[in-house]
Amino acid sequence: MRDYPPVSVIMPVLNEERHLREAVRQVLDQDYAGPLEVVLSVGPSQDRTQEVADAIAAEDARVVVVPNPTGRTPNALNAAIAASRNPIVARVDGHAMLPRDYLRTAVETLEQTGADNVGGIMAAEGVTPFERAVACAMTSRIGVGNARFHTGGEAGPADTVYLGVFRREALDRVGGYDEHFQRAQDWEMNHRIRETGGLVWFQPRMRVSYRPRPTVKALAKQYFHYGRWRRVVARTHQGTINLRYLAPPAAVAAIVVGLVVSPFFWPGLLLPGAYLAAILAGSVLTGRDLPAAALARLPLVYATMHLSWGTGFLTSPSKLSTQQRRPEAERAALQDLFED
Repeated sequence: MRDYPPVSVIMPVLNEERHLREAVRQVLDQDYAGPLEVVLSVGPSQDRTQEVADAIAAEDARVVVVPNPTGRTPNALNAAIAASRNPIVARVDGHAMLPRDYLRTAVETLEQTGADNVGGIMAAEGVTPFERAVACAMTSRIGVGNARFHTGGEAGPADTVYLGVFRREALDRVGGYDEHFQRAQDWEMNHRIRETGGLVWFQPRMRVSYRPRPTVKALAKQYFHYGRWRRVVARTHQGTINLRYLAPPAAVAAIVVGLVVSPFFWPGLLLPGAYLAAILAGSVLTGRDLPAAALARLPLVYATMHLSWGTGFLTSPSKLSTQQRRPEAERAALQDLFED
């Protein structure tokens, strides 16, 4: 027998009417011996999310609902952090499906490693043939490089992890999430945690199910914004880019150059041809266990992910790099509001 510290689970919620009740139930049913609270930061949804959240809070005193008028994820997370009370803060999405030992594993890992943040695997699991193809791509090095929170690997220090279970003192030290970043806010804050002497730790036993985007359009939009905001991170924090991040924009540039020069210099077609051959071969290699319908979609999925991310990175406007972090006085006022 031992005492486990109290944990605050913060959940940014927007248009989650279908999944919210089950997601909260999975948090409250965790195999965790310490006290729990759940803070739902609800944005202006187009469905009954607000009603569902209020009903859950009325049924269980461990659940608190706070508003997020902007609807943006980093704002929601900061509002929930300010309203929470416990020394351990776990970020969970409104449609995440957690294993029952998620919080216990996280807290034990925090204590064993001395880390400021621990997190695990974003386990993409699809249902339709297209979703299964995306899930395969999101868990392969061809699709996402060597990011362990996508592909798995040994436990140890990491640049970033999926979701995250934090020591509150680390969140206070870095001032929470930077609300300027509409995407990549997790990577950016984990970078600041590491820059201020903290340790981010990857724990593969913390495996969270994730449902991929269901259409080409939705996947392209997702990865376009990933690429756009990852370049903002690179501009804001010099030295944080590497070859893995430069591969998609390099592929986009090569394909465009090859297509532009091909009417005058036919060997230019070798550039897009080489890319096409590479993703076809990669699809056969990584999709061996997929059913035929999913395997047939895998080259399209790889191309959508690579080219959308690369295009977003190349076209990311410099004006997005202007830092707009909330002043400390305003952050303190928000904290006081919830404490009152």
